[in-house]
This record gives sequence, C-alpha cells and structure tokens, in this order.
Amino acid sequence: MMRRKPRHDDSHSHERWLVSYADFITLLFAFFVVMYSVSSVNEGKYKVLSETLEGVFNATQKSMNPIQVGQQTSSPPKSESPIVQPFESQDKQPVGGSGNLDAEGALKQMADRFSSSLKKLIGDGLVSVNANDEWIELSLRNNLLFSSGDAVPVDPAFPLLDSIAAILKDYPNAILVEGFTDNVPIRSPVYPSNWELSAARSSAVVRLLAFGGVDPKRMAAVGYGEFQPIARNDTAEGRQRNRRVVLLIARDEKVRLTVRR
Repeated sequence: MMRRKPRHDDSHSHERWLVSYADFITLLFAFFVVMYSVSSVNEGKYKVLSETLEGVFNATQKSMNPIQVGQQTSSPPKSESPIVQPFESQDKQPVGGSGNLDAEGALKQMADRFSSSLKKLIGDGLVSVNANDEWIELSLRNNLLFSSGDAVPVDPAFPLLDSIAAILKDYPNAILVEGFTDNVPIRSPVYPSNWELSAARSSAVVRLLAFGGVDPKRMAAVGYGEFQPIARNDTAEGRQRNRRVVLLIARDEKVRLTVRR
C-alpha cells in the first residue's frame, strides 16, 4: 500500500516575527518614557523629599545598648572623669556678623543686605524693601512664587527664598509672613475662597524659609485674602500689585509681639 505524502500547511504564518518586533518597540518606548520622567525632577518635591530623608537618617538612635550574642564579656570600668562639654566662644556674633549691633542697627543692616541681594528684582519692580526703626517690610510679587490660583511654589521660588533665608537665619528677629490676593473669586475645589489661598501661600513660604535654616519658632503665617489691597482692583496692574507675599520682620524677637505699623 502506498503511503500518503504529508501535506504542507499552506496556512502557516511566516510573519510571526512582527509580534516580537512590536513587543520590542513597546518596551523601548516605555524605557524612554521612564528615562524622561526621571530626568524631569520637580525641585519642590525633591526638596521636600530630601528634607524628609535627612530627618529619618539623622533621627535619634532608639537603642543605646546593642544586643549581646554569645558569651558576654565584662565591660571596662567607667571613667571617673567628668564629661567635657564643648567650649563656646564668647566672641560669637549671632546678628549678621556684628554681635554688638543694637536692634535698630540690626534692622538697618538686614535691610541693606536685602537691597543688595535682591537688587535686580527691586529694579524690575518685583520686590520692594521698606524699613523704619520698628520693622522691615519685604514685599514679593506673587508671580515670583506661585502660579495663578495655586499655593505650590514654582521652581524659581526656591532659589529666591533660599537667598532670603540665608540672610534671615543670621538674625533673631521675629518674622510674620503675610499672604494677599486680589478680589477675583477663586474657582478651585482646593481653596473655597481667597482666605484659604492666601493663608496656604504664606504657610508655604514659612515652610521653605524653615528649610533654608530659619528657626520656625521665629515665624508665623497669616492670610488676609483680598481685604488688604494696596492698589485698585478694577485694573489689571492694580490686581497684580495686590497679589503678593509680604515678610514683615520685627525689631522684637518674640513673634507674637509682631504688630504691623
């Protein structure tokens, strides 16, 4: 009997390589998306993350005595010598490098440092520095710090507030951070009114100043909303001037005694 010859399956697909090729292209695309997302780091989130990690790694050790494994050896006798405390120089200058400055002189020196450090922004009309014998008023236009209707600092706000904190941390003066808006009603599920928006912005500035080394005990945050304008709200220029954050630096060291004018 003659055997049948096996028939070749003409329906077999010769393009299965396309499946593997498509998988490779998909993985390659995902790889580049991940690389792009890693390279685009938001400075604000990075700063908060770095502060959090620093707090974790610098936390106080919970256990002072390690657990002994095996036979415990006798500990050496304790020394009878008293603990030597680090010596603190009497020539320490806590106020801007001039420890003999009085409160009025410290305010003047601080105002001069702000004027020098923020000279370009002052010239552009984005920052103003006003001072008298009792306080310094450092006013920052809102567009330097935040986007419209938001209290999350924009990336350029971080180096600006770092430079301000570098000056403030050298002095003991109390600091009141004030947030102001225009009278345009906010339309946001996060902030029901301009009260919450202005308070959130001043709180964000206080937090970043603390990150920059300013003692949190010296600071307070307050939001005035739209109710303390310095210009008319019926013009675009007036509304822009009213949207601001003001650092009120008092002559006194106690933050709760800080009174505006």
